[in-house]
Amino acid sequence: MFESLQAVPADPILGLSIAYKNDENPSKVDLGVGVYKTETGETPILKSVALAQRQRIETETTKTYIGSAGDAGFNDKLAKLVFGEGNPVLARQCTVSTPGGTGALRMAAEFIKRCNPGATIWVTDPTWANHNALFNAAGIQVKSYRYFDKDNSSVDFAGMMDALQSVPKGDVVLLHACCHNPSGADLNQAQWLAFAELAKEKGFTPLIDMAYQGFGDGLDEDAFGPRTLAATLPEFLLTTSGSKNFGLYRERIGALTLVGENSTRVAILSSVIQNVARCIYSMPPAHGAAIIDIVLGSTELTELWKTELAEMRGRIHELRSLLVDKLHARQDKKDFSFITKQYGMFSFLGISKEQVHRLKDEFSVYMVDSSRMNVAGINHSNVDYLADAITKVL
Repeated sequence: MFESLQAVPADPILGLSIAYKNDENPSKVDLGVGVYKTETGETPILKSVALAQRQRIETETTKTYIGSAGDAGFNDKLAKLVFGEGNPVLARQCTVSTPGGTGALRMAAEFIKRCNPGATIWVTDPTWANHNALFNAAGIQVKSYRYFDKDNSSVDFAGMMDALQSVPKGDVVLLHACCHNPSGADLNQAQWLAFAELAKEKGFTPLIDMAYQGFGDGLDEDAFGPRTLAATLPEFLLTTSGSKNFGLYRERIGALTLVGENSTRVAILSSVIQNVARCIYSMPPAHGAAIIDIVLGSTELTELWKTELAEMRGRIHELRSLLVDKLHARQDKKDFSFITKQYGMFSFLGISKEQVHRLKDEFSVYMVDSSRMNVAGINHSNVDYLADAITKVL
């Protein structure tokens, strides 16, 4: 049986990590993999998370199963974090824990198949590299719609809305809640309102991928999109992740939220999505969910976490401005000011594939071929070297 298989090419981003590790250049710069890094290049455990984990270890008394929906405390607190305390939508939603944000997306795909086996999922052009492969693996057709204007390095909102006019009722439109990966270009509030009205008019169902809440403008500001949809639409799907804003990358904790028309409908949705989970992985990981539950259940730890999150967000904003200043001090061929108008860890540098390869081959600066860079990989020690390298390949 196995002899019929052929080797699968390495994931481009993970392949970059291997090449970076094997590079002996002491000045090498890693702008590839999407993890937050400190000034010293580390991805630390947050203090709030460490304290919660210690409490968890000291008080945990069993390792028994927690059920297909996962930790109820985590599910409840995460929904409130997204929608806001007291939001009426909390009474007509169900949230289940999943193995990371990727697991939440696969769960969403399987749920969509049960609702409408012929549905197409429409994704932004461009989108996170794994979206297409993930949905295709679930047997769902994927199409893209206009989103990013490469010439202006901003959202092509007119083009996006025009493209979505043709999405049929019953199809699903995926949209990033904030900190668009890979472009960093987000909708503003007026655009979210217009998108919600279009979804209501056309009858397509939004699937909101929210992997970076708190990394854009703030926890509440970044949730404007989902909260707008909750106030406008009878139903939509939302995936979230604890990897970035809690730094729990390897704990694999995410969630899928289903918003329904009323509490009666949601009870049905809850039974279906738990059955979906049972058929895929049965029970979700518990440790990461318990840590988040403890953090959000403690006023002191929540405030500490918000402070730490604000520090990460502020550092990324600072690095964006710093890189642009360094580049503009060295050259006037290209205006890089768009980088300061984008959000989250990612931006396209806006250079060609050949220039990206030159950065790697000549200067040991690593980023994916599209020129997507992880801004968090920049620090005060490498920014001058990076700016010099970019300038030389322009």
